[in-house]
Amino acid sequence: MPGAPDQEYARARTVLLDALEALETHLNAVILVGAQAIYLHTGEAEFAVAAYTTDADLAVVPADLADTPKLADALAAAGFNADAENLGIWISRSVHASVDLLVPESLGGPGRRGARLGPHGNRVARKARGLEAAVVENAVMPIKAFDAADHRRFDVRVAGPGALLVAKLHKLWERREQPRRQDDKDAFDAYRLLSYMETTDAAARLRALASDARSSEVTREALAFLETLFATADAQGSAMAGRYVEGLDDPAFVSAACGALAQDLLSNVRN
Repeated sequence: MPGAPDQEYARARTVLLDALEALETHLNAVILVGAQAIYLHTGEAEFAVAAYTTDADLAVVPADLADTPKLADALAAAGFNADAENLGIWISRSVHASVDLLVPESLGGPGRRGARLGPHGNRVARKARGLEAAVVENAVMPIKAFDAADHRRFDVRVAGPGALLVAKLHKLWERREQPRRQDDKDAFDAYRLLSYMETTDAAARLRALASDARSSEVTREALAFLETLFATADAQGSAMAGRYVEGLDDPAFVSAACGALAQDLLSNVRN
């Protein structure tokens, strides 16, 4: 990425590396998702709005976890505290940032929120629908610090852009009628992905996810969400993405681009 990253984004990367270091025994079981994964793919050169995030999101595949060390013990020893009010969020005691541990809903066992992780317990990570696609589409990428003095590097599975779009659409849909939980940035991150992926490649990725038993249901749902949230310039997601760039870019252009990109992608997937 060109230039220096936003300070909060740099702190979020430091905390991600802290968490990866703490969970090194379990790295085969984690997949980087969320904004940091999106920015690894898309960069920021073509966007007026800089990459920005205050946390890190790690999807956990329960079957791939080692029994020891316990996730909670490893994170506590590395300087993280469990958020007492928000399941799955681990707050750094040294850096103002956090790490979210998330489990694909279909892999998280019974119950509403807490993922069942065997010897690691039910209060370490929370379930999130839509992350199933990340289990199917991912690739190993190097994760490094922005601070030149920090030489840590971890080769970690990172969700692919198709899987990240599926997850982001599920997040937006879940919060569509909850104004206090909505964030225009989520819609703009979806726009980043739509803009980054060439349409035929994006359609191929989504068709592959829709044909895999592990991710078929959530991908088909995401395509329906894409049509409702983004397929016109005045749809909820398109309007949110436009609002996010106010003062930095042309909101009407971004909203219209969302509609055009979503329509084009949906047409390619169907054909």
